[in-house]
Amino acid sequence: MKQRSQNGFGAIAAIVVLVILGALSAAMFRFSVATSISSAQDVASAKVLQAANAGIEWGLYQALQSDGIWRTANACNTGTQTLDVSADTGSWVTVRCTATSDYPEGESSIGVAQRVRGLRIRATACNSSAGCPNDAVATGQGYIERVREAVAFCPIGTAPGQCPP
Repeated sequence: MKQRSQNGFGAIAAIVVLVILGALSAAMFRFSVATSISSAQDVASAKVLQAANAGIEWGLYQALQSDGIWRTANACNTGTQTLDVSADTGSWVTVRCTATSDYPEGESSIGVAQRVRGLRIRATACNSSAGCPNDAVATGQGYIERVREAVAFCPIGTAPGQCPP
């Protein structure tokens, strides 16, 4: 009996191996791109969060310091400022101040009620150049927004460190 030669089996095996290696390479490339995008978004998110923290600090200064623009309750309740910190973080921050009604809290001296005022500072930071919050681009890819709030209380009076009446 004559044996048939089996030529071509090596070529088929090589093609199968090449297809498998190509698929693995494509999967690794896709994973690498996804990881890179995720890492960039993490960095941008951290920058926006730091911008929101800076907005809180700025707002507290404006509300509590004697030369602050939100020193009185009326100025605080009408106060909204947009800060451009894009040079440092690529972000914009909208800071809003809201004052509570004055209410008694303890005594400033025996028999004299101490009145206090609450100040709520809200900072909304985002990576949009059109201010924050920006509903027009909020659903787009890459938009990042972070909100931070702080509440401070100060006694009402004329002494240093007190809120003006």
